Amino acid sequence: MNQHATGPFDVKLAPQKADNPQAEGAGIGRMSIDKRFHGDLDATSQGEMISFRTAEPTSAGYVAIERVTGTLHGRKGSFVLQHNTTAKRGVAKQSIQVLPDSGTGELVGLAGSMTILIAEGGQHSYVFDYTIE
Repeated sequence: MNQHATGPFDVKLAPQKADNPQAEGAGIGRMSIDKRFHGDLDATSQGEMISFRTAEPTSAGYVAIERVTGTLHGRKGSFVLQHNTTAKRGVAKQSIQVLPDSGTGELVGLAGSMTILIAEGGQHSYVFDYTIE
């Protein structure tokens, strides 16, 4: 059965030193991710992001992996989200998917996708459509 979870989240991104100094010189950035989800998903997450911003300030791309731990509609466990997002002149195309077989505890069998929304003023929220086998 398809289920739907929503809520706000807080995110802290911190620049990290590139493992490869040549990547840094090429404009590729690395960040740590630290999130606190509220609402239907009551959880924290940690992860890493690799990104690139083009000469056009509103065009960029990133890939990321984050492990989410907490409760989803009361079910306890963890899962991993894999991000692949591009922005072309301010229009984002997101793909944020639950990594197959990454669910633990009461979230074993979790599958789905998340959309991140950023409101004016920078407030972040999520829409998470999922199933649990």
